[in-house]
Amino acid sequence: MWLFYAVLSAVFAALTGILAKVGLDGISSNLATAIRTSVVLALSWGIVFAVDAQKGISILSKTNWLFLTLSGLCTGLSWLCYFKALQLGQVSKVAPVDKLSVVLTIILAAIFLNEPFTAKTLVGTILLAAGIIVLL
Repeated sequence: MWLFYAVLSAVFAALTGILAKVGLDGISSNLATAIRTSVVLALSWGIVFAVDAQKGISILSKTNWLFLTLSGLCTGLSWLCYFKALQLGQVSKVAPVDKLSVVLTIILAAIFLNEPFTAKTLVGTILLAAGIIVLL
């Protein structure tokens, strides 16, 4: 089931770049990011309440709050940089560089989360990085 959601994530991420590039025409990338973030916020809370997940707030630990907050800050900074890059460059160039996050995530997951980093993982990571470099 995780693969289904991962593929949907990739489809929506691809559409994000295309739709954002058109939506950025003539406006500040920071304003565009704020509008996008507001839509994401409303959608996220709407889903939380629709599935009655808001009850989970009371069981969040300090660690949950800390790391979710840090993750949110990183997401916000990523989006601000992504939208600025889209405003200045071609989607076909910006999107592959943005996907270097996959390479970095694999490496960081091995270092900080002790996820396996096998020969297969190494080859895949190198191929991902090479593909991104070729697209530039």
